[in-house]
Amino acid sequence: MKERICVTTLGCAKNIVDSEKLIANLSKQYNVSENPNDTDYLVINTCGFINSSIKENTDYINSAIKLKEIGKIKKLFVVGCLPQRISTEFAKKFPNVDGFFGVDFLEQLPKALNSQIYELHGERHLLTPSHFAYLKISDGCEHNCAFCSIPYFKGGFRSLPIPELVEETQKLVEKGVKEVILIAQDTTSYGVDLYGKKALNELLIEIEKVEGLQWIRLMYAFPRNFPLEILDTISNSSKIVKYIDIPIQHISSNVLKKMGRGMDKEATISLLETIRKKVPGIAIRTTIIVGFPGETEIEFQDLLKFVKDFRFERLGVFEYSLEPGTPAFVYGDEIPAEIKRERYEKLMITQQKISKKFNSQFIGKTIDVIVDEIQGNQSICRTQFDAPEIDNLVYLNTNKVEPGDIIKVKVNNSKEYDLFAKISKIK
Repeated sequence: MKERICVTTLGCAKNIVDSEKLIANLSKQYNVSENPNDTDYLVINTCGFINSSIKENTDYINSAIKLKEIGKIKKLFVVGCLPQRISTEFAKKFPNVDGFFGVDFLEQLPKALNSQIYELHGERHLLTPSHFAYLKISDGCEHNCAFCSIPYFKGGFRSLPIPELVEETQKLVEKGVKEVILIAQDTTSYGVDLYGKKALNELLIEIEKVEGLQWIRLMYAFPRNFPLEILDTISNSSKIVKYIDIPIQHISSNVLKKMGRGMDKEATISLLETIRKKVPGIAIRTTIIVGFPGETEIEFQDLLKFVKDFRFERLGVFEYSLEPGTPAFVYGDEIPAEIKRERYEKLMITQQKISKKFNSQFIGKTIDVIVDEIQGNQSICRTQFDAPEIDNLVYLNTNKVEPGDIIKVKVNNSKEYDLFAKISKIK
């Protein structure tokens, strides 16, 4: 009998894609298990982005070591961002781990297992629900954001060729995928390394041609040197949803400069206004960091006012985390935790009111949603303005649909982060 192997994924969607490719390769020689508590080989694909992630991942590794000690796991491997970031410490800290492999584990781990490395042509073992999948279009990053450790352990920018990504998308659609979500550390720089220019627009146009694909979503769009040509493509497309994730991190020119973002307040606002003008009705998601070293109360109030005035459709807020190895580490962590929390809460309360008003405009309207899951007598769905896991939900008062159905529903109620609807028509 084949030995069993289980891959557990911690961290971001980019890690999910890597795990899906690893499983697709290893499944040719192993039985894939979904039980990390009882398997011959356990592979933990880790996140090493911030301190809280490191602690969470370390705790999980310790739990797996205990399972190995009582014989539930034969061999344990830790791969991905965390051993890449702190590899020398890991070998000493976890002597019971059978192997550590960094971000090149897709090649290194199969070799350690004496497993053949198969040439995959878009094959993946989906870990997401079968109707949506992430498409990692590049890896690494060339930016030098002061708060971010990723360029220092992920390496330089590396794009996948357009034909390869189109083939991967076709294979995903053949598996039943209706929605692909383009991800990278920086999606808007796609192609600079391969084609000598940004080629995201060309990629979107080619992916849109894939028959059977219904929704295309763009995440992690870096604002500096944004390729404006993609806005016409999004606006004119019947498949690319009217949604973009573009993390601005702050609005104060002083804070943005200290962060190393390469844009000031005026340039940031100009870009955001251009996006709304070029793509009417688009939902803009952004992320913001509060408590960055040196952020004054005046600068925070400027940020708060901007959020109130601009009214992002979707917004995430993070409290600054001091990270060794980043340029900002030399600044220290001078803003007290209670002030960070206070600023975080003020922004979230403000955004809650904005989101409530945004959602209320859908009451009485008929909109398209994609069904994500069935729970009892209701269905959990998303609009085109919502990415999985991080955005709003639509609760539908029926279970007579299937995950992956894209249906028309009539909205009859709303809350801050939810819509409530009844079925109108299945597309």
